[in-house]
Amino acid sequence: MKKRTLSLALACAMVMTSLAGCAGAAKDATKASSESSAAETKASEPAKSAEGKTTLKWSVWDISKTTYYQPLIDAFEKSHPDVKIEMVDLGSTDYQTVLATELTGSGSNFDVVTVKDVPGYMTLVNKGVLEPLDSYIQSSGVDLTQYKGLTDQIKVEDKLYELPFRNDFWVMFYNKDIFDKAGVAYPTNDMTFEQYDALARSLAVDTPGQEVYGAHYHTWRSAVQLFGILDGKNTIVDGKYEFLKPYYEMVLKEQEDGVTQDYATLKTSGLHYSGAFAQGNVAMMNMGTWFISTIMDKIRTGEYTDCTNWGIAKYPHAEGVEPGSTLATITSLAIPSNAPNKDLAWEFINFVSSKDGAEILASTGTIPAVMNKAVSDLVSGTDGFPKDDKTSADALNTSKLYLEMPVNKKSSEIETVLNEAHDAIMTGSMSVDDGIAQMNEKIGAILAK
Repeated sequence: MKKRTLSLALACAMVMTSLAGCAGAAKDATKASSESSAAETKASEPAKSAEGKTTLKWSVWDISKTTYYQPLIDAFEKSHPDVKIEMVDLGSTDYQTVLATELTGSGSNFDVVTVKDVPGYMTLVNKGVLEPLDSYIQSSGVDLTQYKGLTDQIKVEDKLYELPFRNDFWVMFYNKDIFDKAGVAYPTNDMTFEQYDALARSLAVDTPGQEVYGAHYHTWRSAVQLFGILDGKNTIVDGKYEFLKPYYEMVLKEQEDGVTQDYATLKTSGLHYSGAFAQGNVAMMNMGTWFISTIMDKIRTGEYTDCTNWGIAKYPHAEGVEPGSTLATITSLAIPSNAPNKDLAWEFINFVSSKDGAEILASTGTIPAVMNKAVSDLVSGTDGFPKDDKTSADALNTSKLYLEMPVNKKSSEIETVLNEAHDAIMTGSMSVDDGIAQMNEKIGAILAK
């Protein structure tokens, strides 16, 4: 009987211990679930700074070398006192590659990303990591016509995933001292290619040791090939390239006649376009407006002494094409698909890409995507820009802008073929006709895939 009583007591004790364990486990599980839920809630909330402000993370490059970042941030934070913009520098060399890796990883929490170029843009769109901006644009009443056709060229399947805020376009830089010495009138803002070629030839001097080149073409394919797209009838990704022939023939004849420096020599020496112009023996050079801030800075610091009397003119154009038609390279802003604060990110993008943002950019000597008279006056009024020079000031006002490389899912493959053919034509290892035939064949095959 005692044995049976003892057994019952032990059994009851075990049951009570088991129940206590279950209760503890349940309590622990409830606690864990509660902590997990709290963590998820916290993760979904906007990031807060030490001051209790919402933090927007913005991917950029070259913070220390870029003058316009901080003025844009200061202006936005002033109008949004509860917001703090945090820049994250991904470096300039492999920026687009690093950005694509960040956005496809699990740890990215960017609210706004800067898109450096069209191939990089297409990579991000193809990976599905960017938010379409169309609904934001519509609800905010953004007038896309202020971008002069650029936004139409970056739509992907009729959707817009970025908004331009910077727009560097090509102009004609010229050395006034060379024109003055030759007694030749300066370039105008309405030159046909025929007039431009004649002007370059009138300035060339072939005296050994005292050579003056009427024109200069950097070794980029864009310095020659993109003359052909200014009529709006062709693009560089169409697959047919006969339209390039007259421009290659013009530049090669100038090269043959000593009007411009030899391409093979430039390629071998690695002479930078800025170095070529700084030598003071180049009369005209087609180049992007990004060179404006460089030349002003180098003259200011005393590094450039032989091209201090410079100006710019609008790009030459084919017969019947509107003056001011030129090539554009844009820098844009986008919202990642997994951005924590999309609505607030849009407010920042809309501000930076607007007229107000454009005026801030212009005040630093940077060319914004939105360009009107007030904005161009700010650029031309910066310290170091040619003074009392109506031609240079008016050259900042464009009519039509065409992207150097339009949106195309196979743009990187096309770029490779175009570069190879350009190099072959300019070095004389391939005729113009054969080079064009190679482009047609290879790029046609790429587009047919």
